[in-house]
Amino acid sequence: MLNIPVLTVAGHSLAEAYERALLALYAHGTHFRTQYDKPGDPPSLDATMNITVENPLADPMIHKAFPGGLADLREYVYELEGRKDNWVKAINDPADTRWEYTYHGRLQNYGQWRERHDGQTAFTGPLQVDQIEYVIAKLSAQPFTRQAQMITWMPNLDLTCYDPPCLQSLWYRILTDDTGVQWLNCNVRFRSNDAWGANFMNMFGFTMFNREVVAAGIEQRTGKPTRLARMNWQADSYHIYGKDIAQAEQRLFNRLETTTFAERVYHMSDPAIAEMYHEEEVAILQKIAAMSARM
Repeated sequence: MLNIPVLTVAGHSLAEAYERALLALYAHGTHFRTQYDKPGDPPSLDATMNITVENPLADPMIHKAFPGGLADLREYVYELEGRKDNWVKAINDPADTRWEYTYHGRLQNYGQWRERHDGQTAFTGPLQVDQIEYVIAKLSAQPFTRQAQMITWMPNLDLTCYDPPCLQSLWYRILTDDTGVQWLNCNVRFRSNDAWGANFMNMFGFTMFNREVVAAGIEQRTGKPTRLARMNWQADSYHIYGKDIAQAEQRLFNRLETTTFAERVYHMSDPAIAEMYHEEEVAILQKIAAMSARM
């Protein structure tokens, strides 16, 4: 019998949980080929992974090893807020090389897609559902509901799509403490999650999405303080591509004995880090606007 490993880790903060997940994958993952391999690429490391981040906004929040910068994190948060929704291709135009989807577009306008008609493109679709509004309204009225869920998968598009959504669903439920504070718990499921190239940015981005969109919307609707509780991250395929393993070893795995955990992370509460995270917001928005105009 050949079983894909099922790995489970937990960490108090985002950076801690991220590092533990990578270490578990490196130690216990299995080797897989992928449809994206180039000739000579070594096999990927892969497993089914369950990551629990006990306090998603706690410090240390940022891991230095992830292959990106603070500006990349800020841009990704903007993307999850919908700033790049118009970058999506016309599904019936073979010459259109824009994106297949955005997560925000699938969540806020599920069932909608862009088509080309006589030289013009327009969003269309038989069913358009604002799942974000539904979840906020549902949780505001009934915080203990088990039905507060958003999905991205559209079988009519994604079963034959070259690059279908990795994110599959977001599920929410609220617990209220004795002081009246509402605690938003979240389960996130990915069918495929690039552990090295994308996972940290994904987890950071949806932490901010949950705080700034979902929790903020519920708090505004109910008048009750709403905070983030644990986030449980489930990836059917949690993997490091073979081409990236050497970089992951150089930036993290081979440095464990020569650095402390404190040396491998950033604190968002550090004024210098917070300033770096926010300082390029104007430039990022200008960049998005320029690309949107070209698209």
